[in-house]
Amino acid sequence: MKVDLHNHTVLCNHATGTVNEYVEAAIACGTEFFGFSDHAPMHYDPKYRMAFDQMPLYEEWVKEAQERYRDEITVLLGYEIDFLPGYMDEGVMTRPCDYLIGSVHFIDDWGFDNPEFIGRYAGANIDDVYRRYFGLVETMALSGRFDIVGHLDLLKVFKYLPTKDIRLLAEGALKAIKKADMSIEINVSGYRKPIAEAYPSPLLMEEIAALEIPITFGSDAHCKEQVGLYSSEVESLARSVGYDKCALYRGRDREMIKF
Repeated sequence: MKVDLHNHTVLCNHATGTVNEYVEAAIACGTEFFGFSDHAPMHYDPKYRMAFDQMPLYEEWVKEAQERYRDEITVLLGYEIDFLPGYMDEGVMTRPCDYLIGSVHFIDDWGFDNPEFIGRYAGANIDDVYRRYFGLVETMALSGRFDIVGHLDLLKVFKYLPTKDIRLLAEGALKAIKKADMSIEINVSGYRKPIAEAYPSPLLMEEIAALEIPITFGSDAHCKEQVGLYSSEVESLARSVGYDKCALYRGRDREMIKF
């Protein structure tokens, strides 16, 4: 991936390796723009994210890497923020950085992508769960607070798939993303999960391309070995629906570059 904007650090409590190790892995992969977007602090589920008082340390690590590797790669500073109404912190939302990824990991109190809570799928009306999920993505987009949509169809992670056409279930969310002028990342982490494909799916990528929504890329790496995995697959997916440019952010401003 020429551009790789979604990567984590040990501060999220479920990643390993140093910032420098990730950056060096990205350099080895030929990445030119590498972004950290670790899980931002929030007054909910603290064991899977950095603490509020760790934000300066996180930013210091990234800025040190920017200087250390400035002649080899451009390192960017972002945050991945869980869209969970009532729990997001305004100080985090307005933190100076290059970009904010907005992600939905919770439906009410259910962390649906966490294997600890996979049992809650049993007996659920999966179409209704998808409607609720994409409703949250739509609301997130309409908030106008984020730059990039994280792993758009994350709900498919454990292969619980809807019976209704996913394009219809996601229609309102995609229109809201278009209206908000957000980008959608092609996130490779799905290849490492039971679903074994990228987020978003090829079907959704067709709809995204038809709406001319900008795309970008993310390894969603939680260890150095995951940096740059499946790069050719996701770039091929993007090209298959007509993309040859992807989004890059600096200071919350977007530019489009060839990949």
